[in-house]
Amino acid sequence: MGKMKNMRKNELRIINFEFDDLTELKSEDQKLVLAARQASKKAYAPYSGFHVGAAVLLENGEVITGNNQENSAFTSGLCAERVALFYANARFPEVAVKTLAVTAENGAGLVAGPVKPCGSCRQAMVETEARFHHSIRIILDGKNTIQIFEGVDNLLPFAFKPDSLG
Repeated sequence: MGKMKNMRKNELRIINFEFDDLTELKSEDQKLVLAARQASKKAYAPYSGFHVGAAVLLENGEVITGNNQENSAFTSGLCAERVALFYANARFPEVAVKTLAVTAENGAGLVAGPVKPCGSCRQAMVETEARFHHSIRIILDGKNTIQIFEGVDNLLPFAFKPDSLG
């Protein structure tokens, strides 16, 4: 790349914490991951066979779970993360989300690596953080690795946020 006037190089850092086993997490996080795992078992996923569960811990101590709900018209389905977040926001509209745990299983059981939220779910997390002016801890569960992210900016660094509207 040739030299360009006023060009700057920026570096982006994404920070997460990795654990090899559920027992390495603090008790509150273990319970939330287990709630997400239970929710995944109730997912409606007849087309993909990919059962995703999510559990949201609210600041008031309530735990809300959700799972993916597929539809033969694929875009009409909804991911577990948004089901849980939207239900939490509908049921407790004034209470911030503290932590969100996400897990998935397929025909072979719990997926090996941490499940990754889709872009729409990440954007819904951004909106939830903005709504409550509160960062969300995100736990991504997998059989071999569990990752924890402190805030959605570590999952979606260049997010469209309310201040993007001007």
